[in-house]
Amino acid sequence: MKRYKNLKIAALVLAIGSVVGCTKLNQQLNSTLTPEQAAAAFNASLFLQTAYNDVGGPYSNLTGDVSPLAEVSSDIGAIPTRKTDWGDNGAWISFHHHNWPVDDGEQLFINSWNDLNKINFDATNVMTFNPSKEQIAEARFIRALALYQLLDMFGQYPFRNPGDNLLNAPKVYRGDSAVQFIISEVNSLMPDLDPTNGISKANTDAAKVLLMKCYLNRGAFDNRAAPTFNDADMQQVITIGNSIIQSGKYSFAYNYFDNFNNRNDTTVHEGIFACPNKSGVAANNTGIQGKWWPTLHYDQYTPLGQQGGWNGFATIAEFYNSFAVNDKPITETAADTLLKDTRIGGRFYATCTDKSGVKPGLLIGQQYNEVGQKLYDRKGNLLVFLPQMAPDLLENDPTTLEITGIREVKYPPDYSQGVVSYSTAGNWLMLYRYPDVMLMVAEALMRQASPDNATALSLVNQLRAARGANPLTAPMALSNPTNTYDPTTLLAERGRELYGEFVRRTDLIRFGLWKIAWAYKTADQSDTYLVYPIASAALAANPNLIQNPGYAN
Repeated sequence: MKRYKNLKIAALVLAIGSVVGCTKLNQQLNSTLTPEQAAAAFNASLFLQTAYNDVGGPYSNLTGDVSPLAEVSSDIGAIPTRKTDWGDNGAWISFHHHNWPVDDGEQLFINSWNDLNKINFDATNVMTFNPSKEQIAEARFIRALALYQLLDMFGQYPFRNPGDNLLNAPKVYRGDSAVQFIISEVNSLMPDLDPTNGISKANTDAAKVLLMKCYLNRGAFDNRAAPTFNDADMQQVITIGNSIIQSGKYSFAYNYFDNFNNRNDTTVHEGIFACPNKSGVAANNTGIQGKWWPTLHYDQYTPLGQQGGWNGFATIAEFYNSFAVNDKPITETAADTLLKDTRIGGRFYATCTDKSGVKPGLLIGQQYNEVGQKLYDRKGNLLVFLPQMAPDLLENDPTTLEITGIREVKYPPDYSQGVVSYSTAGNWLMLYRYPDVMLMVAEALMRQASPDNATALSLVNQLRAARGANPLTAPMALSNPTNTYDPTTLLAERGRELYGEFVRRTDLIRFGLWKIAWAYKTADQSDTYLVYPIASAALAANPNLIQNPGYAN
């Protein structure tokens, strides 16, 4: 049974004990460091690196942070309970059904709030130790990224300025003032970013992407139940996005999954902002292996016996079917790997398939090991991933218990050092990619006061051509108001390109489809689940926070 990770205690005081051992302090007993002495004793670069190290974890850890809140709660992913495995008192199923507890006691909420605020406060802490302008700009970008994610998920965020009295509760931003503050921060810091920064550091294009996300989602953050789209905001998205597109700095990967492999730091040109990892090295590793452990079956990596995966996360068949656009009819069998759209996966991938049998993408049908032998589950049944799950997501049939659900493996597992790199992998975590820029521009073009659907369709089809997919034909709608899986919409294209990249929940809310019925979920009856609850411990620590409507205080 997979359990939530232990609750991380948020550092509400702006101090980082992990770097103390790196610096010798000559202190008298009971002496107190002045701010000036502390700034001289510590190097701002140490604190900045701590802030960078904070970022990847909440996005890599599929069993306790941002990823499940963004994906399992959506129309793309679910975690069925397999008798006692993945039960967790019904928590995982409740996320997909949109009926999680309203008493704010769910561990995932607590973990996410604490981990994102650790980024927030650790980044602020950098600014108290004589940083350079460049270091300040990088720290402010990292903080802005965390503030955006907090606003997206919880509808508010706390904020301290460097040097604020820690005995006073932090100020809290919510609503449009929260969006505008992030926009102002990012616009202010951009001129001080080093133009030579690569994708593992705060860079100008990453700042632009964050601005695009703020402008595109502003209307949804202001009113999640009925989002609106200001034309001036859409023009900002288009202008900023076109500056990235026209820069000529980015190009499409030859193979879609190269964006996510253990060499994606140097071999692809779609990445804009990423968190680095190093094969076989645990220190500062974001836990990127969380991208495949929770979804692979126990027996899908021979050297680890029945410890090769956790057999949890599954993908919805209706989403899988949405890849067959102007293509042959989909049949939900291994033959579907012949579909032109390579993003569906199911194809041989060197250094992955030849080492484990795993074919990255959406895994369906009979699974094989690295030498082509059929795999079996622990009960002796052929390991054939079935597209359909139990209607209530409660699996009890012993013949299908371990094999229901298509599986998502977007990051090819890193087998470069065998079990060592499989456990601490070298794949960099992609947070911002070029295709998202193109799709955001396309969306803004369709939402602007005078829609330009033709240019939007052209951008989408450039991306589809790069993925080997047939072009979409006009007219292309933004979405189908009754069917999130309609394959001919822009929402569907975002799903096909960006599945597993932390945006699906946000997209569904922005497109006005979060509350409708989809696979294994009935329509929401209230607006409560448009945001997540604030943990009671956070409310007690900061009286400026307000519990979100519908949740118990």
